[in-house]
Amino acid sequence: MRKRQAKKRPLLPDPRHNDQLVTRFVNMLMWDGKKSLAFRIFYDALDIVEQKKTDEEKPALELWKEALSNVMPHVEVRSRRVGGATFQIPMQIRPDRKISTAMKWLITFARKRNEKSMAQKLAAEILAASKEEGAAVKKRVDTHKMAEANKAFSHFRF
Repeated sequence: MRKRQAKKRPLLPDPRHNDQLVTRFVNMLMWDGKKSLAFRIFYDALDIVEQKKTDEEKPALELWKEALSNVMPHVEVRSRRVGGATFQIPMQIRPDRKISTAMKWLITFARKRNEKSMAQKLAAEILAASKEEGAAVKKRVDTHKMAEANKAFSHFRF
């Protein structure tokens, strides 16, 4: 690279839970710069999770963090051209990329659900992911399967 690597901007923790991870998630959830609306959707989703959850020992925020860790991939495949052929090479993922990928998948598959409001969709996806089911967890499993299938090409790593 010609230029220096960009500095990471510090994230302010969210007002209710005082957690930077929540702010990061809300920033990904946000559309058109409407951050207060994104915060309202996220907090409403956590309230719905609080009502619908079965086990009483975990609060909704812990359930959300558990869902995020269940969706988090550990390996991914990257395309690499060697000679004339393109190979899918399995690679370890950096910790910050793991988290952002998990957040993206959780939000994307929540948006594709069939509930009425975005808060309900997000709550349903969080509950499903915390139980190791749902579309976002399936995406992680498929990614791991793809990496396992292409393990033979791992010596092309760059």
